[in-house]
Amino acid sequence: MATAPRFHILLILSAVLFGCSDPKSPSNSSSNGSKFGAKIKVVATVGMVADIVREVGGKHVEVEQICGSGVDPHLYKATRDDVATMSSADIIFFSGLLLEGKLTDTLVKLARKKTVVAVTENLTEDHLLEPDDFADHYDPHVWMDVSEWSNCVGTVLDILIQYDPVHANDYRMEATRLEKELKLLHEYGKTSLASIPEGKRVLVTSHDAFNYLGRAYGLEVQGVQGISTESEAGLERVNELVDMLVERKVEAVFIESSVPRKSIDSLLEGVRSKGHEIKIGGELYSDAMGSEGTYEGTYIGMLDHNITTITRALGGTAPAKGLNGKLTE
Repeated sequence: MATAPRFHILLILSAVLFGCSDPKSPSNSSSNGSKFGAKIKVVATVGMVADIVREVGGKHVEVEQICGSGVDPHLYKATRDDVATMSSADIIFFSGLLLEGKLTDTLVKLARKKTVVAVTENLTEDHLLEPDDFADHYDPHVWMDVSEWSNCVGTVLDILIQYDPVHANDYRMEATRLEKELKLLHEYGKTSLASIPEGKRVLVTSHDAFNYLGRAYGLEVQGVQGISTESEAGLERVNELVDMLVERKVEAVFIESSVPRKSIDSLLEGVRSKGHEIKIGGELYSDAMGSEGTYEGTYIGMLDHNITTITRALGGTAPAKGLNGKLTE
C-alpha cells in the first residue's frame, strides 16, 4: 500500500484536476454539443488514452491526440498550439499517475474551466505497482497489463454519458464490445508468453515500462533505465545487466519505439566483449503506439505486437501476424 505522504500527494493532485472539473455543469453539458448533432471535441494526451475514447465514443466524438507515435510523454512539453487545442476541447482525457510529467501544470490550469479526466483515476491502489526507484509515485505504465487497462474503459464511458446522455446506449454498447476484445487480448498474452521456456522468460528493455506486463504474464523484467526516461543508465547498472545476460545466456534484448537505443547498444557491446552472442529481439511499443492508421497504431495492435514479438524472440509460440492476423511490422 502507498505510504501516507504518497497517498496524500495523489489525492491533492486529483482534487486539483477533478474538483475543478464538473462534466455536469452548464458549460460542459450536452446542450452545448452532441445533443444538436455536433461531435464532442476530445483531446487526449497519449495514444493509449485516445484509442479508448475513439472506441467508446465512436461516431459521436472527434479525438485529437497530443503525443503522437514515437513521442515520449514523460518528457513532452506542451506547445502553444497544444494549449490552444486543449483550450478548445469539450473534454480532456489523460493517462495520469504522472505519466505526462511536464504536461501536469498545463492540465491543472485547464481543469479550472473544463472537464479534465485521468483514465486511471478509479484504479485501486492495491493494483498499482510502487517501484523502489520511483520515489513517492506509482508506476504509470498500467496499459501493459491488458486486464488492468480494461478497467479504464468504464471511466471514459461514465464521462461521455455524463456529458452526452442522449447517446448513452451507444456508448455502453461500444464499451461492452471493447471490453470483450480486450479480454481476448489478455488471454492471448497469457497463453503466448507462457509458451516461452521457463528459463528464458527474461525481458530486457531500455527503461522500466514493462513491469505491469511482467506481473500479468509471468516475465522477469529488467530495464536499463528507471521508470521515467529522464533517468540515466549508470555504468554500474549496465555492467550488472551485462553480467546477468552472459551468466543466464539470454538470447535477446529489446529496443523501444519512443526511447533512444543507446542504452541497449551499450549492453550489446558489453555482452559481446565477453564472448556471448545476443540479438535485438525487436522493437517494442512502450510509451507510444505505432504509426497512425496502422494496426499497431491502436491499443490492441500495440499490445498484440509486443506480446507476439516478445514471445517469438524468446523462444515461445505465437503466430507471425499476431492474435488477429493484422500485424504489419
